[in-house]
Amino acid sequence: MGYGHGGFGGGMNMNALMQQAKKMQEQMMKAQEELENAEVTGKAGGEMVVVVMNGKKEIKSIKLDKSAVDPEDVEMLEDLILVAIKDANTKAEELSKEKMGPMGGLGGLM
Repeated sequence: MGYGHGGFGGGMNMNALMQQAKKMQEQMMKAQEELENAEVTGKAGGEMVVVVMNGKKEIKSIKLDKSAVDPEDVEMLEDLILVAIKDANTKAEELSKEKMGPMGGLGGLM
């Protein structure tokens, strides 16, 4: 007997839900664009190695100080590059959390 009323009230809620989902998608796309255009800098050994990365963790550039390039100690340079990338990666992650806010969990799906 009570089945006749269920479908009508749901239509309004579904419309509001769709509007909310569209707004959230627009906010997420804007945040993704901001992350792509943002830059973070990771450093190691003072500024012997500097890595510039965007907020989507794409490396844009790596700068090496001449003093970091020692042919007798290539391993040190490799380690410095890794540390600088990890530093930039951490900063990009923090920026992503800041920009994506409550949508952060969904941002990884895009």
